[in-house]
Amino acid sequence: MLEQLGALAGSPWIYVIVGLSVLLDVFLPVLPSGLLVVTAATAAAGSAADAVGGAAQGHAGFPEMFALAMCAATASVLGDMVAYRLAWRGGDRFDRAMARSRRLTAAQEKLGTALLRGGGPLVVVARFAPAGRSVVSLGAGVMHRRVAEFLPWSALAGLTWAAYSVSLGYFGGQWLGASWLGTAVSFLALFAAGAGAAFVVRRPGEPEAQAQ
Repeated sequence: MLEQLGALAGSPWIYVIVGLSVLLDVFLPVLPSGLLVVTAATAAAGSAADAVGGAAQGHAGFPEMFALAMCAATASVLGDMVAYRLAWRGGDRFDRAMARSRRLTAAQEKLGTALLRGGGPLVVVARFAPAGRSVVSLGAGVMHRRVAEFLPWSALAGLTWAAYSVSLGYFGGQWLGASWLGTAVSFLALFAAGAGAAFVVRRPGEPEAQAQ
């Protein structure tokens, strides 16, 4: 797969594939969009490094990495806004669906409290957690949060997540080449970020908030 993605790295098709995957995984969190972004970046960086004779050329493939990051970030924000608008218009239906899950209900309530207190960084952190993006985008729509409250944090979350994912693939490809070892190391770093984000999102609230 690395060889195939490496061949696609210089083609517009890689951006179409990555963009669609990132756009749709807000509705289908099982889609491995993060893994796809990391793998594509690893393949592109490794191919670029090999083409210039090794990892000494630190900026090899930088334009491709920048374009890949911008593609993933843009698709992330677009997917967030589509989910947000759909949940806004069909709030009762989404609210009933989320109410069936105690975890989603707790996350929804925490999101509302965080946004009301100006805690928009939760949107950024949740972008790295498994299914966190879905809960945040749908929850913001169900609760009819203003676009001005949600969109800036969604954009920051998409840029941060895309930059992190592409950077993992870039440095893995530069240092270890377009190999399964480089991809595996990058995957571990991506999963570590997801586990850390999930812990932050799920941890209990502040004592004073719990006492109310």
